[in-house]
Amino acid sequence: MLIACALVLSASLGVAEEHRISPDLEGIPPSAQVQVLVQFKQTPTPKLHQKVLERGGKFKRDLSLIKGGAYSLPASALKGLAQDDDVALISPDRPLRASDSLTDSAIGTSAARNLGLGKWGMGVGVAVIDSGINDGHYDLRNSYYQSRVIYHQNFAGDSVYNSSGHLVYDTYGHGTHVAGILAGDGTDDGGQGSDTTGVAYGVTLIDLRVLDQNGEGSDSAVIAAIQRAVALKSVYNIRIINLSLGRPVYGSYTTDPLCQAVEQAWAAGITVVVAAGNFGRESVDGSNGYGTVMAPGNDPFVITVGAMKTMNTAWRSDDRITTYSSKGPTLFDHVMKPDIVAPGNRIKSTISPGSTLAAEYPYHIVTRMTGNYDYFVLSGTSMATPVVSGAVAILLQQDPTLTPDQIKARLMKTAYKTFPAYSVSTDYTTGQTYTSYYDVFTVGAGYLDIASAVGSKDKVPATLGSALSPRVVYNSSTNTVSLVNGNSNIWSGSVAWGTSVAWGTSVVWGTNVNGTTVLGSTSVAWGTSTNSGFSVIWGSSTASASSVLWGSDNHPVAVDYSDSEP
Repeated sequence: MLIACALVLSASLGVAEEHRISPDLEGIPPSAQVQVLVQFKQTPTPKLHQKVLERGGKFKRDLSLIKGGAYSLPASALKGLAQDDDVALISPDRPLRASDSLTDSAIGTSAARNLGLGKWGMGVGVAVIDSGINDGHYDLRNSYYQSRVIYHQNFAGDSVYNSSGHLVYDTYGHGTHVAGILAGDGTDDGGQGSDTTGVAYGVTLIDLRVLDQNGEGSDSAVIAAIQRAVALKSVYNIRIINLSLGRPVYGSYTTDPLCQAVEQAWAAGITVVVAAGNFGRESVDGSNGYGTVMAPGNDPFVITVGAMKTMNTAWRSDDRITTYSSKGPTLFDHVMKPDIVAPGNRIKSTISPGSTLAAEYPYHIVTRMTGNYDYFVLSGTSMATPVVSGAVAILLQQDPTLTPDQIKARLMKTAYKTFPAYSVSTDYTTGQTYTSYYDVFTVGAGYLDIASAVGSKDKVPATLGSALSPRVVYNSSTNTVSLVNGNSNIWSGSVAWGTSVAWGTSVVWGTNVNGTTVLGSTSVAWGTSTNSGFSVIWGSSTASASSVLWGSDNHPVAVDYSDSEP
């Protein structure tokens, strides 16, 4: 918690630096350490950050939205820094309110806490298939300081040891961050309720490493890890697989080996939660990022997750979709994806010290003055995915008999469905502006609402079968795109579980989403059927559409890392 200091400056300020230092920083004793925001005249670069660091400053947080950053700085350095022509303003890092997680506020976990479930997700095992988990962080231990990562296995094919001769479980840093979002208990940041507390801090973690120190892997490694998770299901009560990774779609999910693997896990009773991908800005021939959901998120069985941004407020009514979040429908099969969206932008979570990401993005490190480990800020659908996995764990703690299909249907039905028709965001590094439309291919069934999901007692009857994500088809005679439920009876005609219930009836999704038009010929997404962007997704050759979107590169399995946006 920040403590305000008494203000008295011993030396008078010159005209230039006086206008660059906020008045409420005047009078601080030179020996004091102050928490400040430094704004520059241009988007910060490592060189600009270095100007603060070389004056004894310590970087705390990236604030590129305002062309600056947050620092801890000796008061004696203020005057000299203010004289730098690249500096626009130095102001205190003023306290606003008690520390609270914006992710928590957005998805309603605090409200769910009142249901008396104790440690959320207690007894549920989650297999995190990623770059590994560094279990040394106190946030991933139990009350006896024992690691809650109860199993490690490396499928990446490389082993790295530290100077003490101990095996390093996560050399890339992505998996540890994902694990903290899912299961960190905030111990090193003041305990539960801090803004680093994970969604389900009572779960046990099964670490299945498939990505190397560069964040790269292969289909075979991921499939082997999924296979191992299924084999260990009864040993560690593995009920969830978190896949914050993916690769481009090269063919139908019905023949894709990654998709086949996740379907086997689903059939074994394990809920598989997958990142949609971070290619929502890939507007090939005017496609506006549609058709960019990655595999295995293109599989209709799994829960595919897109990323929202909290807008740095504690309420969700102003939250917006991130422009990089991949959009459906899927290539080849035209499955309606993503299924749901959750917070994924600028998420603070556990760090793996010395990892590749920590070295490449040092300005994303958030240092704790009194803690033993630092935290790290990352953005992407990779970060939104463990938020949903945590919600699944809470549902399973409440009712262990829930099947993957019942969980998927519950989360989609209870999702928050109030969105604007569109939103506009500008990339502050390039100046490029992006417009996002809130249709089913962008936000799916809506915004994760844990409080509503846990508070609901709705349970899809087993007789209704699987909660397959619907397909959508283009009718060239009517120039419309419509839903086809296929062999999934859950969304067909049920009053309780029908399409209009799960996806809502908002006009931005078409006047009638229950079997008729989803997006018509005048859709702002693609325009008319003669539009080249439309042809990328709906053209007669889906194979060529895939090559247009992804090119001829091999595209190995990789994490969905993306820079944050305002």
